[in-house]
Amino acid sequence: MSNAIVAQVSKNLLFRYRIVCHKLASQPTGNFELPTANRVLALNELEGQKSFADVRIGWRDDGIYFSVSVSEKKQALWCRETQLLESDGIQLWFDTRATHNIHRASKFCHWMMLMPSGGGATQSQPVGRLLKINRSKEDPPTISRAKIAVTSTISKAGYQLSAFIPGTGLHGWNTADHRQLGFNFAVIDRELGWQTLAIGPELPIAEDPSLWQTLLLQD
Repeated sequence: MSNAIVAQVSKNLLFRYRIVCHKLASQPTGNFELPTANRVLALNELEGQKSFADVRIGWRDDGIYFSVSVSEKKQALWCRETQLLESDGIQLWFDTRATHNIHRASKFCHWMMLMPSGGGATQSQPVGRLLKINRSKEDPPTISRAKIAVTSTISKAGYQLSAFIPGTGLHGWNTADHRQLGFNFAVIDRELGWQTLAIGPELPIAEDPSLWQTLLLQD
């Protein structure tokens, strides 16, 4: 495939980005918003996507901390725990070995869904779930026991969501020896559309780790 044809599919396909993830000085609590220094740049705008979410990520030795603020909404959220992939929310992908030359996920690859609501008997509780990656060679051994702590605040214009993903739920998490992770995210909203890290949903970002970027855990 020529570079011209590839560029028509995705400008960001021609590059691999390394995103610096700053270590947090203290452990966030409650429904936190991470510092401005932890904001992820809007690389998606190179793909012509509109940015409607402020995405931030940080780390400590105990795991990954994530926050997102979505604004500009005029319609109500649509979140259902029984219909995760059809719901408004955030999808995250991590590869604790940052193996970018594979097209099928390994046991070190993780896919999770975060939603500001949709859980519980009244569908008002935030949700965090680890999902099975399609065509994965092997599922991570933590897939059935990983616990994701999610909190949220919902307003008429959108929501603020924060999550803690413990290292015990990420197979291969080892901040002493592995400071680079494969990383991708997609903020999905029925009204506002998709906001991805770099490459859009026209390519199989949900299952192909070679399309993910690199997250550098930095002190």
